[in-house]
Amino acid sequence: MTEQKHTFADQKRKTVETAEFTEDGRYKRKIRSFVLRTGRLSEFQRNMMNENWADYGLDHQTEPFDFVKIYGNDNPVVLEIGFGMGKSLVEMAEQNPNKNYLGIEVHTPGVGACLAYAVEKGVKNLRVICHDATEILRDSITDGSLGGLQLFFPDPWHKAKHHKRRIVQPHFVETVVKKLAAGGFIHFATDWENYAEHMIEVLQSVQSAGGIRNISETNDYIPRPDFRPLTKFEARGHRLGHGVWDLYFIKN
Repeated sequence: MTEQKHTFADQKRKTVETAEFTEDGRYKRKIRSFVLRTGRLSEFQRNMMNENWADYGLDHQTEPFDFVKIYGNDNPVVLEIGFGMGKSLVEMAEQNPNKNYLGIEVHTPGVGACLAYAVEKGVKNLRVICHDATEILRDSITDGSLGGLQLFFPDPWHKAKHHKRRIVQPHFVETVVKKLAAGGFIHFATDWENYAEHMIEVLQSVQSAGGIRNISETNDYIPRPDFRPLTKFEARGHRLGHGVWDLYFIKN
């Protein structure tokens, strides 16, 4: 229906990535860790966003979120970046009512699907954001306020010339560490071995400067923990013999 092209969901879809300019008016090209795919936003997903954003959605803001006010409690807040269609995120929220979950995803079909599943499950300890995660970390989350950071199967940007687009870079990890409370965790998972090696290298470089420690007994990866749901994508990879690498670090 053409008249629905002006709904909240469609406007969010158009403005998730906005142009930025320097003071003298030149376009500022930013290196993004994601590509805005143009997958179809279904009628159902659109309606889920339009009808439930007031209850589940948060928008980018230039002052820190008040998590106690948002969730109505002072439970730890776990941030997940790039939750895809949101099924595993909703399941974690449902299974851990003593934690609050905050998910960031730039692809609106996934946001709509996540909201639909959250409504179906009746979870109350989940909020979602449709915006660039680096800007949310920079502007909207105060230092020391997160109980954990989850990043599962991010785009590996496997070509060497694209490695600069990988979200896991020293500056990103340093920022995350600042946002974590003492005892907070960083949990990465990838099915791309080269990216896993890159991740451990970045995390160890930050670890050497102090502030985080690896819980791995071999000082590299851990077996998939039971609390990370097995996705359909990951299960298919297992059947095909693909490896998966989990990394888990704690802030001192």
